Amino acid sequence: MIKLFYEISNFRIKNKYLIFKNIFLLLRNENKYVGNINYIFCNDNYLSIINYKFLKKNYYTDVIAFNYSFKEYISGDIFISIDRVLENSKIWNQFFLIELKRIMIHAILHFLGYDDKNKKDRIIMKKKEDFYINLFQY
Repeated sequence: MIKLFYEISNFRIKNKYLIFKNIFLLLRNENKYVGNINYIFCNDNYLSIINYKFLKKNYYTDVIAFNYSFKEYISGDIFISIDRVLENSKIWNQFFLIELKRIMIHAILHFLGYDDKNKKDRIIMKKKEDFYINLFQY
């Protein structure tokens, strides 16, 4: 089951069922199943508190994901800062919705075992992100 939660009042996903369909498609393509995936949309301050409390890092980030997957069932909590996504979309000269989808996909890819710690892994992960962004319906 995929659920959306909002810790901010000025943002809502408009077509959540299309997002859900796309996440199901991604996981099916990777030979996995949806367990319990929670997307929590928040602002920079909310996510920076989580970043410090759980990861002992003192800076803004766009996403933090806690993986609870078990075997082929993908589960976890994904916290996304809408402030960072908006800022990143401007930096990368990208539409906000595309950047948001990239971050949503990025977290799921981490749950699947993809990493971005080194240059080689970042290239692989970016290609996966691009593949799923282009595959997804809007």
